[in-house]
Amino acid sequence: MNIIMFTNTYLPHVGGVARSVAAFSEEYRRRGHKVLVVAPTFAHVDPDEKNVLRIHALQNFNGSDFSVALPFSGDLTEQLDAFRPDIVHSHHPFLLGMTALRLARSRELPLVFTHHTLYERYTHYVPADSQVLKRFVIELATRYANLSSLVFAPSRSIAELLRSRGVTSPLAELPTGVSAEQFQPADGLAARRQYGIPEDAFLLGHLGRLAAEKNLDFLAGAVVEFMLKEENSHFLLVGSGPSEQAVKSLFQSRGLAERLHTPGTLQGEAQRNAYRAMDAFVFASTSETQGMVLTEAMAGGTPVIALDANGTREVVEDRINGCLVKSANAAEFVDAIAWLHQQGPEQRQALRDAALQTAKTFSMEKCADRALALYQPLLKQQWMIDDSLYAQWMRLRNLIGAQWDILEGVTSAAGAAFNATQPRSFPP
Repeated sequence: MNIIMFTNTYLPHVGGVARSVAAFSEEYRRRGHKVLVVAPTFAHVDPDEKNVLRIHALQNFNGSDFSVALPFSGDLTEQLDAFRPDIVHSHHPFLLGMTALRLARSRELPLVFTHHTLYERYTHYVPADSQVLKRFVIELATRYANLSSLVFAPSRSIAELLRSRGVTSPLAELPTGVSAEQFQPADGLAARRQYGIPEDAFLLGHLGRLAAEKNLDFLAGAVVEFMLKEENSHFLLVGSGPSEQAVKSLFQSRGLAERLHTPGTLQGEAQRNAYRAMDAFVFASTSETQGMVLTEAMAGGTPVIALDANGTREVVEDRINGCLVKSANAAEFVDAIAWLHQQGPEQRQALRDAALQTAKTFSMEKCADRALALYQPLLKQQWMIDDSLYAQWMRLRNLIGAQWDILEGVTSAAGAAFNATQPRSFPP
């Protein structure tokens, strides 16, 4: 089948959505399906990339590392006519997500929407951030989901949350898989030597976008408190983002700068080696819908210490493949790190083995199998280009209908957000 993916973030941007779209696209193509990704232009895009249609975008929106796509492209219609999509898959409800909805409606194609993100946790990137804005994005994402043929939720807890928020469209749990076999030849010792980390040090690690929504202030504070008690401990912080300097400043102020290692963004073999080098992967984000880095760390045989939250509780089993910290209390997080540090060689190996087994249950192959099986019932008769006057009229009518649904969704979401007399309650 021919699948078109609309996403507001894509490679080389580092983030869960970009990596999810890339992973599914690669697996689908491996099986003989055609995939066209429609995504914003980012800095340092590979000039030789294939099967990607780049849309003009505003770079580094509001000081972030995001690009904001301008969802109008003269090339889009021509490319779609040539591609002849069977499925339209949107990975955001905004910007290019609206373009995906218009496309699906005008060409009478099924629209699949993956609700990757708790959007209300990202409104700090908008200058007018407020509780009203948070309610607005929740309402708008919910209404977008209800205009979709099928909604994918990356975890069970997110599926339950979406239902509680009023999503009535067909809903399926579908995490992003990980190719565990790719992590087996990883060389943790090579990474330690490269970054100047002693081979016998207890190494805590974290990988991802270094931004406020990842709760890095909490995480860095807990790691610092543990490291002050354990002299032979180090922290490997992989990634980049607006919070990086604040973390470095904290370690500098506590006299731990030499034990903080920040290699920047890593990809491929270097990333896999970094995961393998860690004795524990630490994670404090509460804004995730899945937390792909958790299964990636486990694919490297690394136990995870994480706060109990959406997207983590389906992966981390307390005292089995890591530690699930029930309370957002720094002292409890430090205690969890200390517990893992105190385990003997046999106990540590058991945690590593369990982590690897968990990663295998989230295999990319299994996740792609499920996604393709869910696509199948949505397929209609092969879409044919028809230049007849009647066909043109039907496409225009459907496009107007889609635009009306978008306008109605935006205005209704705004009304619900500003309605102070009958506020809706949204679970965290």
